[in-house]
Amino acid sequence: MSTSNRCTEFPAPGLRNPFRYVTGHDSNGDPTFLLVSSTLPIKPQRFPLKPFKTDHGDHRAVMLDGEGAQSIMYSSNSNPVELTNDVDLEFARINRPSLRIPKGCVVRMVDFAPGGESNMHRALSLGIGTVCEGEVELSLSKDGKVNRILRPGDVIINRCAMHRWRNTSTEKPARVLFVMLDVEPVFVHGRPLEFDMGELMKEYGDYKEGKGANKKT
Repeated sequence: MSTSNRCTEFPAPGLRNPFRYVTGHDSNGDPTFLLVSSTLPIKPQRFPLKPFKTDHGDHRAVMLDGEGAQSIMYSSNSNPVELTNDVDLEFARINRPSLRIPKGCVVRMVDFAPGGESNMHRALSLGIGTVCEGEVELSLSKDGKVNRILRPGDVIINRCAMHRWRNTSTEKPARVLFVMLDVEPVFVHGRPLEFDMGELMKEYGDYKEGKGANKKT
C-alpha cells in the first residue's frame, strides 16, 4: 500500500465523519437525545430534541501503521447492560476498550485504507460485522482460497474463526461496523480454540483472553 494512501486518523480520507446518536430520558422521564462525547464532563449533558446535537464517538486510533483506523461507538462491561443512571455511558466514556470486554460488548467502526488489510487473527469473541462503505474480502485461510466478498449491507457472523480482512479497492477506503460480544470458552473436537492476534496484538497490548485453557496475554 502506498504511504499516501495510509490512514493517519479516523475517519479515513474520503469517508464522512459518522455521527453517533444516543438516547436517554430527561428529568421528566421523557425520551431525549444525549450528548456523551469524551470531550465533555463525565456526567452526560442532555439537550432537547431541538436544537439538535450529537457527537462522533470515542477513543479513536490508527491501526497497523495506517492500514486502517478505528472509532469506538459504544462499550459496556456487563450483560445485561446497566442503563440506570447512565452507568454504561460513564463506563464507555472513561474506558478505552481492548479488543473485547469480558462479559460485555464493544461497538467498533473500522475504516480500511485503499488496499489496506489485516493479518490473520482470531479473537475469542463473537464478531458481528456489517459493511457500510466499499467492498472488503474476508479470508478464512492464509492462501486466501476460502473467502467471501462483502459489499454494503452484507453481514458477517464470525464465531471465532481465524480470518483476515482486505479492502479490495486500491483507490477508495472501506468501512465496517463491528459488534464484539464475549463468549464462553470454545472447543472444537474437544480441543480449545486459541487466541491469536498476530500483528494486531500491538493494538491491544493490555488484552487478556478468557480463563484457563483460553488465557492469553
